[in-house]
Amino acid sequence: MQRSYPLPVTRPHRHVRSPGRWLGTALVYLLCLLVALLTLIPLVWMILGSLKSADEVVAYPPTFLPHHFAWHNYVEVFTTVPFGRYILNTFFVATSVTVVALLFHSMAAYALARLKFRGRDALFLGIVATLMIPFSVTLIPTFILVKSLGWLDTYWALIIPAIPNAFGIFLLRQFYLGLPVELEEAARLDGATPAGIFWRIALPMSQPILATLATFFFLANWNAYLWPLIVTQNPNMRVTQVALAAFSGEHSTSWQLIMAGATVAALPGLLLYLFLQRYLIEGIKLSGLK
Repeated sequence: MQRSYPLPVTRPHRHVRSPGRWLGTALVYLLCLLVALLTLIPLVWMILGSLKSADEVVAYPPTFLPHHFAWHNYVEVFTTVPFGRYILNTFFVATSVTVVALLFHSMAAYALARLKFRGRDALFLGIVATLMIPFSVTLIPTFILVKSLGWLDTYWALIIPAIPNAFGIFLLRQFYLGLPVELEEAARLDGATPAGIFWRIALPMSQPILATLATFFFLANWNAYLWPLIVTQNPNMRVTQVALAAFSGEHSTSWQLIMAGATVAALPGLLLYLFLQRYLIEGIKLSGLK
C-alpha cells in the first residue's frame, strides 16, 4: 500500500513595509489632511459668520463661534430682497445651459471622434484653439452681439452665450475615441445608422463622463457673476451671485446677510457633488482628466 504524505502548508506571504515607506505614507496622509482643512476652513467660517449678529461678525478680535446664534439672518436674506426669485433664475439658467450644452457637445464630440469627413482634424484643432482665448477678450464683442439681438435683460442673454464650451467637446471626444470599434461594427451589421449608434450605444455608455461635465457646467453657471452682471439691469433677472452684492450698500455692508446668502447659494453645489460623486470620479478616470 502506497503511503501518502501530507502536502506542505504554504503560509501567505506577509508584506512588511519598511520604516521609510511608513513615513512616506504618513506624510501623504498628513498632507491630504492639511489640504482638507484648508478647503473646509473658509466654508466653516462662512457658515459660522452667517449665524453671528451684525456687530459680532465685524468684531475685532474675531470670534470663532457666535455668542448667540442669529438664525434670523436667513429669514432676512429672503425678506430683504427677493432671494427666492434669484435662486429660481439661477437654477433655470444653470440647468438650461447644462442640458443644451451636453446635448450639442456630445453630438459634436461623437462626430469628431468616430465619423470620417474632410477637415475633421482641422475643425477639432480650431475648436481646441479657442481654449487659449480668455473670456475678457470675447466679453465686449459678445455683449455688442447680444445687444444688437435685443437680448439684454432676457434669459437668452444668460443662456445662449454660455452654451459653447470647447472643453466639453474635447473631453467627450477623448472618451468616444476609447469606445470599442467592435460595438459599432456589430451595430452596423444589424442595420444601425450612425445616428442610431450614437443614441443607442455611444450616449448610454457615456453616462459617467456626461455626469462629470454636467457637474462642471452647472457649477460654472451657478457661480457665474461677471456676465450676468453686465447683461442684466432688471432686478427680476438677477442671479444669486449678483444678488449677494445687494447686501452691500454705499455706507455699510451686511456681512452676516452676505454670509447667509452665500451659504444658501452653496447648498445646490454641495448636494450635486454628493449625488454625482461616484459618476464624477468614474468620469474623470475614464476620460484621463488629471
